[in-house]
Amino acid sequence: MKKNPLLVSLILIIFFVISFLSNIIGPLVPDIINSFGLSLTMAAFLPFAFFVAYGVMSIPSGILIELYGEKKVMILAFLVSSTGAFLFALNSSYFFYLISLFLIGSGMAMLQVAINPLLRVTGGEKEFAFNSVLGQLFFGLASFLSPLVYTYIVIDTNQSNSFITRLIKKITIPNLEWISLYWIFAIISLAMVFLTMISNFPKVERKEDEKSGAIETHFKLLKKPMVLLYFLAIFCYVGTEQGVANWISQFLSLYHNIDPQVQGAKTISNFWGMMTLGTLLGLLLLKFLDSRKVLIVTSVGTIFFLIAALFGTTEQALIAFPLIGFFIATMWSIIISLALNSVAEAHGSFSGILVTGIVGGAIVPFIVGALGDVFGLKIGMLFLLITLSFILSIGFWSKPLINNETLLNSPLKKNL
Repeated sequence: MKKNPLLVSLILIIFFVISFLSNIIGPLVPDIINSFGLSLTMAAFLPFAFFVAYGVMSIPSGILIELYGEKKVMILAFLVSSTGAFLFALNSSYFFYLISLFLIGSGMAMLQVAINPLLRVTGGEKEFAFNSVLGQLFFGLASFLSPLVYTYIVIDTNQSNSFITRLIKKITIPNLEWISLYWIFAIISLAMVFLTMISNFPKVERKEDEKSGAIETHFKLLKKPMVLLYFLAIFCYVGTEQGVANWISQFLSLYHNIDPQVQGAKTISNFWGMMTLGTLLGLLLLKFLDSRKVLIVTSVGTIFFLIAALFGTTEQALIAFPLIGFFIATMWSIIISLALNSVAEAHGSFSGILVTGIVGGAIVPFIVGALGDVFGLKIGMLFLLITLSFILSIGFWSKPLINNETLLNSPLKKNL
C-alpha cells in the first residue's frame, strides 16, 4: 500500500510517549520513598505494578487487535493510561499510585503490541528496519528527557513564580510537586486519544507469522525449551534494565549523598542518553560481527561497569551507571532477533510470549528492593549479576537457524 508519512510520524510520537510515561519511575524513587515513608520493598512494588501489566496484557492485546483493529485498541490504550494518571493526580496516596501504574502499564502494553505491525504497513516493508530503529531513537530521547523534565518541575516550582509553577502549586500538595508529572501524563494521554481519533488508519494485513495464534499454538511453543530460554532472556534483560534505572538515584542518595532531584535525575538521564548512543554504535558493530559475539562483549562490559558503579567512588559511580546503559543498548534487539531466528514458525505467537517476558521489569527490581531491605541496596543490586550472567550465556548456547548478515558474510562480499 501507499506509504503514509503522517501516520509514521504519529507512531514515532507514540514511541516517545510510551517511553516518557514508562521510565519516569526511577528518578522519582527517592521522592516516593520520602513522600509516603516506604521501605525499599514497598517502593519496588511500584515498578512491579507497572511492568506486571505487560505480563497480563500483551497476549490479550494481540487478540483485541485482531478483533477490533489497531485504531480502536490504541484509543482504548490511551484512555486507560489517561484514567490511571488522573486517578493518582486526584488521589495522591500509595494505594492509588499502585492502581494508577498498573493502568498506565496496561495502556503502554497495548500500544507496544499495536504499533510495530502498523509501522511496517504505513512506512513500507523495505523501510521497516530503518523506521524501527528511528522509533527506538525516539524512545531513547524521551527516556533521556523525562528525568530532566522532573528536575525542571521540582526545582522551578520552588524557585520561580511563573504561570506554570503557580498552577502546579495550586493543584499539588506542598512538598509533593513531583506528583504534578501525572497531571502532565494524563493530559498527554488524553491529547493522544484525540490525535489518534482524527488520524486515518489503513487496514493492516498481518503476515502469517505476525498473527497471534490460537491458545493451543502458545501451549505448543511453551513446551519447547528454546522458547522458554528466550522468554527468560527477555525477562532477564528488562529486569536488568529496570533494576538499574529504578535504583540508580536511590543508590547515589544512600551511598554518595547525591541530590536525587538534580544529580540523581541527571545520572538517570545520562543512562538513557548513553543507551541511545549505544544503539547507534551497536547497529554499526552488527555490520561487522556476529550478534552472539556482540552480546558476549556487551554482557562482560555491563558486568564490569555494574561492579564499578556499586563499589567505586562517587565519581566512578557517576560515570559507570551511564556506561551500563551504553553496553546494554543492543541486548534487546539481539535477543529478539536470535529468538525469532531460532524458531521456524508461529512467529506471531512467539512474539507475544517474548513480549510477556517484559514482566521481568516488575519482578527483578522488586527482588533488588527486597534484598536491599535485608542486606542493603548495594548487595541487593548484586542480584543483577545473575540476570547478566544468563544474558552472557546466550552468546554461547544460542544456535539460530539464520545468522545476522555482516559485511563479511553478505552475498555481495561472497560474489567478489
